[in-house]
Amino acid sequence: MNQTVIDNTGESRFELNIDGQVARADYRISGDTLYIDYVEAPPALRGTGAAGRLMEGIMTVAAEKGYAVEPVCGYAAAWMRRNRKL
Repeated sequence: MNQTVIDNTGESRFELNIDGQVARADYRISGDTLYIDYVEAPPALRGTGAAGRLMEGIMTVAAEKGYAVEPVCGYAAAWMRRNRKL
């Protein structure tokens, strides 16, 4: 089971594949800011922490690339507040 967050630049979304189920976060970049527009996990992954692992991966990628992160999605904003990343 590979749980690496992938930056699917062609679709402008981050993806986390868990046993064939994909949690995703749609994003856009403007200048040096990464906007997280929408985070979604399929029903089979809800309540498993998959969206949180996706957010951890997004934050790692953003830090590596020097992006500031602005959550548009309510889940992303709540996750960032809980994890002191906002």
